[in-house]
Amino acid sequence: MSQTVVERTAEHIAESAHQASRATSAIADAIEDGVGVVRRAAKHGGDAAEEFLDDTTQRLQRHLLLTVATTFAAGVTAGALIGWMMKRR
Repeated sequence: MSQTVVERTAEHIAESAHQASRATSAIADAIEDGVGVVRRAAKHGGDAAEEFLDDTTQRLQRHLLLTVATTFAAGVTAGALIGWMMKRR
């Protein structure tokens, strides 16, 4: 009788170990899939940022006078705001 209890306990332990092994494998697969998704998203984001930067550079080079005028206006506006804020204190 005690041998059957020991055998059943050993079977339960073996089954539990098998289930733990399957769970560990499933978690490892999920993590691996997640890492792959993150890598693809990062690569896609980097490619999109590079394309945006290239497009912006080309647009600035095509419209040079407008770029200079806009930059000057932004600088004057920022300077006026900073001066006005300094004067208020």
